[in-house]
Amino acid sequence: MNRVPDEGMVLVPGGSLFTETPEEGRALALTLARHTIHNIQPDLDILKGGRPNYSTTPDSLTAAAHVVAIEFQTIAAANNYWRS
Repeated sequence: MNRVPDEGMVLVPGGSLFTETPEEGRALALTLARHTIHNIQPDLDILKGGRPNYSTTPDSLTAAAHVVAIEFQTIAAANNYWRS
């Protein structure tokens, strides 16, 4: 099996949801979403094999954006919406 590298399997990179800015929070949300997918499907050949289908299907792209939005909501809440 052509497996995702171990660093791609970490569910919470850096071990924290705290970020300095919303921009960093959004970047972390994208990373969390990718790592979630890697943990669900760790075989890179299978993962990349499906890319031509899901990367051009509007419903699949909308679903992926939804996952990132949910991750971002979680991070924003953990950061108290970046308010002091």
